[in-house]
Amino acid sequence: MNDVLTWLLDAVQGVDGVVRVLLAGVAMLLETSVLVGLFVPGDTIVIVAGTAVDDAWQGFWLVVAIVIGSLIGESIGFWLGRVLGPRIRDSRLGAWIGEAHWRRAERYLTRRGGVAVFISRFLPVLHSLVPLTVGMSRFRYRRFLAWTAPACVLWATLYVTVAGAAAATYRELADQLHFASYLFIGVIAVFLVLVMVGTKVIERVERRHLSEADESEPARPADSTSPGMGD
Repeated sequence: MNDVLTWLLDAVQGVDGVVRVLLAGVAMLLETSVLVGLFVPGDTIVIVAGTAVDDAWQGFWLVVAIVIGSLIGESIGFWLGRVLGPRIRDSRLGAWIGEAHWRRAERYLTRRGGVAVFISRFLPVLHSLVPLTVGMSRFRYRRFLAWTAPACVLWATLYVTVAGAAAATYRELADQLHFASYLFIGVIAVFLVLVMVGTKVIERVERRHLSEADESEPARPADSTSPGMGD
């Protein structure tokens, strides 16, 4: 098993560093752009690219590429929402997503403003729908970037750090432990489980803002008093 994993890691590391970084950035652009994030596993690609990180500078540039790709993708979603508005929601693809998911994203943005933009980066489905929903509102673009950029940096740094550390540790132990590959797989698996658990915790904490059941006060667009929604 060590031989197989070493071969796989060497194959990834054998790809030109610039190409690796660009591929990761493009993957995140696709993952975060309008609804494509529902089909393109950007997190998997980031983990694979992260295993080839040899030093802090490589990790830094990989994180930069991922963040830039994410921001471009989310910006595409924002401006499509701004220009096309509900036509996307009413399209066949929008219908496939389901009206319940659209209402959930709209309701969450209305109740939480900028906080919803930040947190949605860590929630499935919502991270693809929120940029579109924000674009359909009066939420300013620069305010949208101010909330989503830190979330993208945090997300990218976390994934690249874990993948790089797991791969580096495996390489150090591969010649000493015949089960080192299983430790690597275990670390990645535990990380992904923790991500899932973290997602569930966030959803639980935010449940009253995400649920239709909370109607204690009438929903009011968070930007009704100011174009700088979510300040």
